[in-house]
Amino acid sequence: MPTELLPQPPPGVPAPPGKVAKRSKQRLMNLLAIGFVAMFPFGCFTLGRLAEFGFVSNRGVANRITADANAKQIGQALLEFDNQYGKYPDATTAAMVKAKTGSTWMLGDATSNDLFQQFMVSGIVISEDLFYAKSPWTKKADNIFTSESQALAAGECGFAYITGLSSKDDPDTPICVTPLEPGKLTSDRESFDGKAIILRLDNSVIQLPIDPSGQVILNGMDLFDPRQPFWHGKAPNVKWPK
Repeated sequence: MPTELLPQPPPGVPAPPGKVAKRSKQRLMNLLAIGFVAMFPFGCFTLGRLAEFGFVSNRGVANRITADANAKQIGQALLEFDNQYGKYPDATTAAMVKAKTGSTWMLGDATSNDLFQQFMVSGIVISEDLFYAKSPWTKKADNIFTSESQALAAGECGFAYITGLSSKDDPDTPICVTPLEPGKLTSDRESFDGKAIILRLDNSVIQLPIDPSGQVILNGMDLFDPRQPFWHGKAPNVKWPK
């Protein structure tokens, strides 16, 4: 008995584009991964974990979307802190947090790690995970923060923080940025495939291109240029992670 053949394409019709179909499938998987993060905003599923299971093949994409999701959670923490203390964490709120909680921690303001400790002492944040953003200078948090030296130890925070801002400032003003190079206003282009993650005062998160010199570009100029309308001619007070 002759073997029955499946229906064949007419002569001259090219074979299905396997590589294009594969890319389309991967894009779909990436979108599904983003959906998982949106469904679990408090870190039940991170893109790093999803990448381990094959949902996201591009590690740079996974790192970028994880940082995006974590930035949104920091934004929520900032809103709650502002509701409780009337402003965002800075050198002056440290005394307020200690008075309210009875904490004996110093709560310094030299780095973003120091200032973000105020979230933890106040009980607004109960995990170090949301401060993570992949870069050459960071490491996964161990979630041990029973002492000041352990809480957000060196490398466990990936976000620079612009201090001295108010919820009454321009809503487009950046307040957290990653991945800034240590002590510089330039960013690492490799961490997130040439993009920087910016949390703004309106709690929106945007991704901006990093040029070959490491500058984050907005409105045709460097993000930290005092000529940017939201800086009102003054250089921002940046606190880098330690």
